[in-house]
Amino acid sequence: MTEKAPKVLSSNSRLAMIASLAAAFIVYGIAVSGPEPTLDGLRAILFARDMLLTDYVELGGIGAAFVNAGLLTLIAVAVYWRTGATVGGGSIACLMLVLGFALFGKNLLNVWPILGGVYLYAKFRGEPIAGHLNTAFFGFALAPIVSEILFSTSLDVAVRIPLAIVTGLLIGFILPPIAAQLFRAHDGHNLYNMGFTAGMVGTLVVSIYVSYGFVPVPVFLWATDATVILAPFLIAVFVAMIVGGWFVDRDSSRSFREILRLSGQAPSDFVAKAGDGAVLVNMGVLGLLTIAYVLAVGSVLNGPTVAGILSVAGFGAFGKHPFNCAPIMAGVLLATLAKGADSAASGFVLAAMFSTSLAPIAGRFGWHWGLLTGAIHVSVAQSVGVLHAGLNLYNNGFAAGIVATLVSAVILSIITRGADRTSEKP
Repeated sequence: MTEKAPKVLSSNSRLAMIASLAAAFIVYGIAVSGPEPTLDGLRAILFARDMLLTDYVELGGIGAAFVNAGLLTLIAVAVYWRTGATVGGGSIACLMLVLGFALFGKNLLNVWPILGGVYLYAKFRGEPIAGHLNTAFFGFALAPIVSEILFSTSLDVAVRIPLAIVTGLLIGFILPPIAAQLFRAHDGHNLYNMGFTAGMVGTLVVSIYVSYGFVPVPVFLWATDATVILAPFLIAVFVAMIVGGWFVDRDSSRSFREILRLSGQAPSDFVAKAGDGAVLVNMGVLGLLTIAYVLAVGSVLNGPTVAGILSVAGFGAFGKHPFNCAPIMAGVLLATLAKGADSAASGFVLAAMFSTSLAPIAGRFGWHWGLLTGAIHVSVAQSVGVLHAGLNLYNNGFAAGIVATLVSAVILSIITRGADRTSEKP
């Protein structure tokens, strides 16, 4: 008997689902905070410095943070739709990161020069912008550089504005070729390739500016009182994904089991491999499990942690599933406890979630390598932020790129040793 093919939706249907989620964020945000406080908070967000860690829930309130996230995501959805871009698993992950990181660091003001730079690169190459949209929207990781130039320097405003725009355009222009080159370094074992790229570019940009006397001042805003309000909404969102997945494809349970057998090594489009129903189930399950982790270690739900949860869930369409994420997160947790550190502290709880960028290592090589990789990752993530001065929102993606490049090479040399010796026998 021939197995039934998984149900596959159109690009527009996928965009409609993301748009519905973004709209839900807007409605919930306004309902929680009210229109006037939301607008006041949104103004505070737009004109703030946005380097790590700037929690928009703490800065402007839940309403402003959610409205900023929802509106920015709706605009991104409109761009995908207007350009006719194909929306697969990678695009779903990208849009979920736009939604999540618009809760800390990306806003309706600071992202556009980077998009403009990628557009100019596409024109320069004679290629349609539709093929570069994922790079552009992932590239918003460096949007805090634009805000930092605009709002934290002592330069005259007539200098700051064009300098911020030109810097953003240049960043966007160089991101596509650098991202393509760096992908080869880790061979798809780091799902946040743009985090690796943004870390490199951010280090370059910050080094240049620091040499001219521009020194970014650290920021730390971290809401601690929003968990009770955010938890019911997020749980409802992820339960709706699971239920929606079943309605899209009544055979999604079987297809979900197929996802669990995949390594996740990029490019690994789960939508193409297992269909939209199974992907929605996978995203929902990942979201609920990540919420459970955050609460179990005693941490809180706020802008950065919700971004982490949405990131894990979003990449449930492109490389992550519970079986390849769990060993990495467990490795981070064990290493954190071994250090005598607080696993609920901001840096460690975020490292646990974003370390799942390395899920393909556990998926391909086994859980024991996943544990080791997660343990290494948390140490690297603690150290690399100084290189880009907190101006790369995907700091863990940068760390993961370094770890994946080195660790995957070592693992491959170890596991192929026996095969090489066998091939050398006469």
